[in-house]
Order: sequence, then C-alpha cells, then structure tokens
Amino acid sequence: MANSIMVIAPYRYEEMWVFDDPQAGLVQEPFVSGIPQMIDRLVVDIPKAEQGFKLIFAQTPFPGYQAQLDWLRQEFGGHWYRWSAEEMEGWLCPALFKYFADAPPQLFCQAEAKLFQCDA
Repeated sequence: MANSIMVIAPYRYEEMWVFDDPQAGLVQEPFVSGIPQMIDRLVVDIPKAEQGFKLIFAQTPFPGYQAQLDWLRQEFGGHWYRWSAEEMEGWLCPALFKYFADAPPQLFCQAEAKLFQCDA
C-alpha cells in the first residue's frame, strides 16, 4: 500500500522549481504552468527555500496543511488544479501518477523548511 502522506524536496535549478525522487525515477523534474507561482506563495516565509524545502502532500486533509488544490480538468496527459484561496491555477504533469493511481479530486499541501547540516 502506498503512503497516505508523501514528501518531496523541491529546489531551484536553472531558475525553475524542480525535485528529485529516485524511488519514483525522477531527477530534476520541473514544475511548470502555474505551479511555480503556487510554490513561490507557499514558501514566501521559508528562508533559503530555493536551496530546498519539504513539500508534504496528500489527497486527504492532514494537520497543518496550507493549501487545498481542487481538480479542474485534464490536459496534455496532466491535470489542472485550482488553489481557490489564492485564486491560482496550475498544471501537474503525468509525474503525478508516480504518486497516485488516478488524479485526486483534491490535493492538500504544506511547505516546511528543510534542516541543513549547518543549521543543526
């Protein structure tokens, strides 16, 4: 059974938000089409977020989530989601299916600072 709550560690590369997930076979997987702007909003208060932060996500609410994304439509093999509270929309590419069998009707997200060796 897959985890109910998942975590990735996005970071900035070539002026884009990307993430690596060796277990899913993803390296420098970019976020595009509105999702970078959502991430910018989520991490506004996280120091050094561009060096990496924890993005926790699930298809059900969990304590401390910051954003609820609602499914809108399918396009180009990916899916559009809306963050109503911020009046933003973004497209998640087919890498979404590395984490979910089907596009969830809702996604819940939280951004947290990543502890770096020099911070300990």
